[in-house]
Amino acid sequence: MIHLDSPDDPRLTDYTGLTDVALRRVREPAEGLFIAESSQVIRRALRAGHRPRSLLTAPRWLPDLTDVLSACEDAGAEVFVAEEPVLEAITGFHVHRGAIASMHRPAMVPVADLLRGARTVVVLEDVVDHTNTGAVFRSAAGLGVDAVLVTPRCADPLYRRSVRVSMGTVFQVPWTRIEPWPAGITQLQQAGFHVAALALTDDSVPLQDFAATRPEKLALLLGTEGAGLTPASVAAADTVVRIPMHGGVDSLNVAAASAVAFWAVGEDATTARPAQLGSAGSAPGARAR
Repeated sequence: MIHLDSPDDPRLTDYTGLTDVALRRVREPAEGLFIAESSQVIRRALRAGHRPRSLLTAPRWLPDLTDVLSACEDAGAEVFVAEEPVLEAITGFHVHRGAIASMHRPAMVPVADLLRGARTVVVLEDVVDHTNTGAVFRSAAGLGVDAVLVTPRCADPLYRRSVRVSMGTVFQVPWTRIEPWPAGITQLQQAGFHVAALALTDDSVPLQDFAATRPEKLALLLGTEGAGLTPASVAAADTVVRIPMHGGVDSLNVAAASAVAFWAVGEDATTARPAQLGSAGSAPGARAR
């Protein structure tokens, strides 16, 4: 346990520039680390088998972190302790959730390994907002999605905002990057997955109709904020699906759309679909964006 009086200790480089998103999204994968913020998220990371590199906390939180401190000791990870003003000078923001940890970033799993045994997977195409990425993971964990695939330009699920918004569920839902894209759609189809794109097209199928006869193995494609899925991805999909909307609204935020779609195609929704999701009527479709 190392007590700090200054933010200039060279051993603290894992925690510098945390508010610089552009810098951190490059640094963290390159340096093999990710940041877990808050004692709850750190505990979930540890339970999922992630190894700590170091821990940064304030003296007043130490009595509540005995299990975390023990895990750091077992892993040979340094524990840095400093008062709140020093922590803020190091990280660039007020650390008020108990602690912040630098964790070893796991290696990417091959897509084929992730698909093996999966029944429902979701692909996030170029979703660039870390909040949306974390929210999708939380819905995926809660609504029975087996795995998440992210395209090369998608936000990093292990960026600290994504991890925090997901409440640590990024540690329990298997995920990896799929590339090249959209050529990766062929890999999904060859693995036996029916690929369904959530988008607005003239031939799109209402979600409740599609869910009523969902394929055994299903891959749902969700597109980026604003533009939605690329035309190439929509064209390569086996089916295009829309969420019927009301009130002149054409679409939902991608995180909200993901939750609706995951529930609709999940096993728990089988008996409730017709009554609770309603009919398509003449309502416009909803693109996942």
